[in-house]
Amino acid sequence: MGWRRWQSLCAALLASLLLAWPAATWAAEVLQVREPDLLLIGDHNRTYSVRLACIAPVAGEETAALKLLRAKLPRRQRVNLMPMGSRDGLLLARVRPLGQEQDLNDLLITAGLAQATEACQP
Repeated sequence: MGWRRWQSLCAALLASLLLAWPAATWAAEVLQVREPDLLLIGDHNRTYSVRLACIAPVAGEETAALKLLRAKLPRRQRVNLMPMGSRDGLLLARVRPLGQEQDLNDLLITAGLAQATEACQP
């Protein structure tokens, strides 16, 4: 229980730093697409994992989702993070490549590779 609480605290602190310091959000870069909804993000000397908030990958379409994300997010692609909380020590965020109108969540949903979850429904 103590380790999970520590992870949640670290994720919450990271989210608050990103909100309080816009330059850090602007400078985030994709280092790796790990899963259909999990990215490794770098910001100067730090790296952290970010899970795409508000979506769940469609079963059986994980490979296609990975391929799409890797095509849209080449290494060092700058992204805007919109933190939405944390879960299991990971930052939950909507992610938008800089210079693009559509965030990755909407892209995956539109492509039929992910479904919106109830966690972010109004």
